[in-house]
Amino acid sequence: MGIVFVDVGVSLDGYMAGPNRGPDNPMGGRAMSIHQWVFECASFREHLGMKGGVSGTLDDDLIKRVFARSGANVMGRRMFDEGEVAWPEEAPFHGPVFVLTHHAREPWVRKGGTTFYFVTDGIESALAQAKIAAKGKDVRISGGAETIREYLDAGQIDEFTLHLAPVVLGDGLRLMDGLSAEKLKFEQTGSSSSALVTHVDYRVLR
Repeated sequence: MGIVFVDVGVSLDGYMAGPNRGPDNPMGGRAMSIHQWVFECASFREHLGMKGGVSGTLDDDLIKRVFARSGANVMGRRMFDEGEVAWPEEAPFHGPVFVLTHHAREPWVRKGGTTFYFVTDGIESALAQAKIAAKGKDVRISGGAETIREYLDAGQIDEFTLHLAPVVLGDGLRLMDGLSAEKLKFEQTGSSSSALVTHVDYRVLR
């Protein structure tokens, strides 16, 4: 059985998304700059069916490892709503994605192996389905921030990687707001960096 992990980018001031985010403004404007390092990597561009990018770097190798270990993804409805209008026809997951929602919908099959399943009976059900679909590989809790916090509060996250970008947003949605300092403890297990980003790995302690 694989583990459950989070792998997300944040700004220097702790934001995962900017203000006024929505389908017409994915991630809230300038927040896209948090992921500039990702867009420059060949492995990510290939995952989107695009050419170009830099390969053979620390950042590129890290992206390859994340894709390789992910057997299934879980995300919140708000992240899905923003992505539905922005992702290419060949969505960048290439596997099963379980979307937390209050509105039932038939599975949405996309080119390249991605199928979105809409789960209306809670985070435990979505994770249980994702673990089965992952077939022994790891499950990634993709976001957004509220969904990650729900799974952290529920004690369901095993590993956590932050990609800290040299960007200040000043407003928006902070990843760690509202979490219990007494309830959650982390152990740093590694770190690395490039010119565009610092990667920090944590184990979530029970």
